[in-house]
Amino acid sequence: MHATVDTPAPTSAPDAGDPIVRFRGVNKRFGDLHVLRDLDFDVGPAEKVAIIGPSGSGKTTILRVLMTLVRPDSGEIVVDGEHLYHRRVGDRLVPADERHLRKVRTNIGMVFQHFNLFPHMRVLRNVTEAPIHVLGLSKAEATERATGLLEMVGLGDKLDAYPSQLSGGQKQRVAIARALAMRPKVMLFDEVTSALDPELVGEVLSIIRKLAEEGDMAMLIVTHEMSFARDIADRVVFFDNGQVAEQGPPADIFTAPSNPRTQEFLKAVLQH
Repeated sequence: MHATVDTPAPTSAPDAGDPIVRFRGVNKRFGDLHVLRDLDFDVGPAEKVAIIGPSGSGKTTILRVLMTLVRPDSGEIVVDGEHLYHRRVGDRLVPADERHLRKVRTNIGMVFQHFNLFPHMRVLRNVTEAPIHVLGLSKAEATERATGLLEMVGLGDKLDAYPSQLSGGQKQRVAIARALAMRPKVMLFDEVTSALDPELVGEVLSIIRKLAEEGDMAMLIVTHEMSFARDIADRVVFFDNGQVAEQGPPADIFTAPSNPRTQEFLKAVLQH
């Protein structure tokens, strides 16, 4: 990522038909493990994409690279018409500085597997902190936005609670409200139910389902909940060995997958 890229940078704003997210030739290694291999992958505006695949196939790394938690080794990523890891200098692209990364990252929200709430802050402050300090909202504006979102996720009565006083499902709903408070154009969900007790899974999935039905954000959902992926996604993408092995409408992928690896994977997970 440190070499200057000679590709001319785009000079105009994205039009409505352009992908909101675009990966081109993206590679990432962790030591000897080649996690993303020359990845080409697009997400359309407002598209809901479910990412499935075996452990270690690169699913979570895609989200972490988009959230700038993990830097790719090579390739280009564009979010809403702007390069994420590069910036324009004249007609060339050079490695981006931290300020540029922060600016483009405001278009992206992420909900993590393990909540990542601030334990010393009450629920309301967990949700208002970033809109105040990153977006520059006044305390009153941020509080109004946060209160509405916490009402929407069914936690209007928990504004003054600390995370330690909440169930896992409630913590995950606070995390969703916190991500939404930034009004991102792209929402990332990383196995958001896998740390929850089985009886709490439904309450979190129902919130995400509601967002998918009513929201105009693009959503990238890494999940092992196959029936949920079938219900919610416009497109299901099966990842294997750091690449897109197969993709298509949920009905096609779950009913008649063409790739033997997809068939194998689905047979194994749907039997449980």
